[in-house]
Amino acid sequence: MAVLGAKAARHRDAMVLGEGSVWGDLPFPSFMATPARLQQMARAFVLPGTGVTGDARLGEAVAAGVDHYRRQVYAAGADPVGNWWHWEIGVPKRLLDAAVLVGDHFGERRSAKLRDAVDYFVPERRLGSYRGNSTGANRVDLCLVMLLRAMLRADPEKADLAVAALSPVFPYVEEGDGFYRDGSFIQHTFIPYQGAYGSSLLNGIATIFAVLRGSPWEITDENIFETVDRSFAPFIHNGFCMDLVRGRGINRRPFGDHQRGREIAASILLLGEAAEPAVRSRWQGMVKGWAQRNTHEPMLKAAERDDLGFHARLAAVLDDDAIAAVDEPVGHRLLPMSARAVHRRAGWCAGLSMASDRVGHYEHGNGENLRGWHTGSGMLYWWAAGHGDQYSDSFWPTVDPYRLPGTTVSTRRLPDGAGGGWGDTCPPGRWVGGATDGLYATVGQHLNGLESTMEAFKSWFFLDDAVVCLGAGITSEDGVPVETIVDNRRTDALLISHEKWAHLDGHAGYVFPPGIKTLRERRTAGLVARDYVTLWLDHGTDPSSAGYFYVLLPGATQAETRARAEDAAWVNVLANTARQQAVRIPSLGITAANFWRDGAAGPLIASAPCAVLAREHSDGTATVTVSDPRRDLSGLTVTWRRATTGILRDHPLVTGVRTGSELTLTFGRLADRHGASITVTIS
Repeated sequence: MAVLGAKAARHRDAMVLGEGSVWGDLPFPSFMATPARLQQMARAFVLPGTGVTGDARLGEAVAAGVDHYRRQVYAAGADPVGNWWHWEIGVPKRLLDAAVLVGDHFGERRSAKLRDAVDYFVPERRLGSYRGNSTGANRVDLCLVMLLRAMLRADPEKADLAVAALSPVFPYVEEGDGFYRDGSFIQHTFIPYQGAYGSSLLNGIATIFAVLRGSPWEITDENIFETVDRSFAPFIHNGFCMDLVRGRGINRRPFGDHQRGREIAASILLLGEAAEPAVRSRWQGMVKGWAQRNTHEPMLKAAERDDLGFHARLAAVLDDDAIAAVDEPVGHRLLPMSARAVHRRAGWCAGLSMASDRVGHYEHGNGENLRGWHTGSGMLYWWAAGHGDQYSDSFWPTVDPYRLPGTTVSTRRLPDGAGGGWGDTCPPGRWVGGATDGLYATVGQHLNGLESTMEAFKSWFFLDDAVVCLGAGITSEDGVPVETIVDNRRTDALLISHEKWAHLDGHAGYVFPPGIKTLRERRTAGLVARDYVTLWLDHGTDPSSAGYFYVLLPGATQAETRARAEDAAWVNVLANTARQQAVRIPSLGITAANFWRDGAAGPLIASAPCAVLAREHSDGTATVTVSDPRRDLSGLTVTWRRATTGILRDHPLVTGVRTGSELTLTFGRLADRHGASITVTIS
C-alpha cells in the first residue's frame, strides 16, 4: 500500500497538463498507460494505508488529469482512430473508474463532459443487439462501462440498461461467441478463449455481481456459476492457465499463463462471495490448492504486486485451516465444440489443441502471434511434476514454430500471419473430437494443413500413465518433407535413445518403432536463449498414406520406459488407416476406436463415422461410450464382438439393443449432441 501511495504521489507531482501531454515519460495519447496510471492514482486516493489516502492534492490531480485527457483525446466528436476497443472499453472504463473514485473532486461540470464523451463513443444502441464485437467478454466490458457511467452522478436508467444488456451473456450458445454446454468458450467466432477474453468476462461479471449485490439491480442469473467448473477450472493446472485457450496472447510475456491463472483465481474468489456457501467453500479449496502447488511464480506474492483485493482474499483462504486445499482432479475433459481436451492423472496433466471446420488453426491480430500457425495441428501440451514452467519461460519466442509437440506439419515455409486474421483459419475437417467416459478417452482429428495440401488422420488414446498416438493417411503435395513431432521440450536434460525407446531425464519416456530422429539445440530470440530437445518422425517429401505410432509416458523413469518398450502385449494396434484407428489395452480392459469411415476395427464395428470407447470392468460389467464428432448423424449402429447379457444403464438416444454372443447398439439422432459422448453400461 505504501509503494502504491508513493507512486501516486510521484505521478501527481510529475503531471504536466500541456498540449498533447499528461506526463513526460509517457507517449501521447497512450490509450493504455495514461488512463491506467490515472486509475491507479485514484485507487491510492481511496485505499487505506497508502499515505495519500484522501489527499486533496491527489484527488484534484486525478480529476484534472482525467478531464485533461478527455479534452485532449476522448472528447465527444473526436475521430476514434485505431482499435475500436480503446474508445469503447479500455479508455472509458479507466477514466470513469478514476472519476467515480475521486468523487466530489471531479465535480458536476467535468462529470457532464465525461458522460457526454462516453455517450458519444458508447451510445445506448451499442448494447441493443448481441452481435459483432458486442458479444461475450466485450459485451460484459461494455456493460461495465455503462454501469460506471450510471454511477458517475447517479443515472438509474443507465444502470437498468447495463444490467439488462448482460442477459445474452448467460445462456448457452450453439454457434458463435459465448459459452457452450460442453464447457467451451469461444470469442472472435473461431477461438477458444477462456484464458484471455474469458478471463476478462469472468472478472467483469464477478465485479458487477459484487457492486450490485444488495441493490435494486442485483443479478440473480446463476448460469455463470456453472462456467467456473465447466469452462475455467478444467484449464487451470497448479495455478496457471493452459496456453491452448489463450489465443493470440500466448507470446505477450513470459509466465503470462501464470498471470492469467491468477486473474481467473481472483475472479473465482470474488464471484464466490455471491455464490451459495457450499459452492463458495468448494471454490476456495480449489484456489487454495492452486496457490499451494504453484511454486514457479507463487500466487500470493504475485497477487501483492498485481491485485491487492485478490491478495487479501487469497491470504484469508490460505490462513483458514478450516478450508482444505483441493488436489488436482483425476479424469478427462473433452470439449468437442472448441476442439480441446484435457487429461489429468496424479503427477501429470496433458492438454490437446486441434482445429476443425469451426475452430481456427490459430489467431493472429494486432501484430501478435504471427507464427502460431500450427498450434491447432494436434499440439499436445503436457506437464509432469516440477515442470509447470515448461511453456511459460520464454517457450513461445524461442521454440521452432514448425516443431510444436504432437503436431503433424508440412515443412513448407509460411509467411508471418499466414491465413486470415482474428482466427479465420478454419480447415474443412469436421471429424474432430472423440469419446470419453470421464476417465479415459479416444480423441481424433482429421487434419488439413494451414495453406498446405497436407492431410492426416491423428488419434490420441489417453490412459493412466500414457498417451498412445497414432497417425495415418498422411499425404502431401507441397514438395517438402512432412514431419510428426513426438516432442519438443524446453530443457537441457539428458536424452538416452535406443532403437525402440528414448528417455528424457526428469521428464518422460517414449516408445516408438525404429527411425525416430533427435536434435539438441539452443535457440535464441533477441537476448533470450533456451535449450531444446526434439524428437520427430520424418515422413519424407510428399508422402502418400504415411503413418506413425508412438507412446508418450509422462514422468516415467528410464526403467519404466524400457519395461514398457519390452512389453509387446501392453498395447495392440488394431487399425491404423485413413478409415479407422483403434487400440486394445488388455490390462485396462479398453478397446477404443476412431472410425473415420464405417467399417470394422478389431472387435468393434460401426455403421458410420464415430468414436467408440469400450471398457471392461473387473465386476463383470462394461461401459460403451459413443460420440458423433462430425455432428451430423441421424442414426448409428455400433457392434462389439463381446458376449453380453443385458443393459444395466441405458440412454434415451439408444433406440435398439441386441445382446448375446455380441452386443449391438442402435442410436438415434446423435447430431443434436454437438459431439458430446453418451455412455451405456452393460453386463
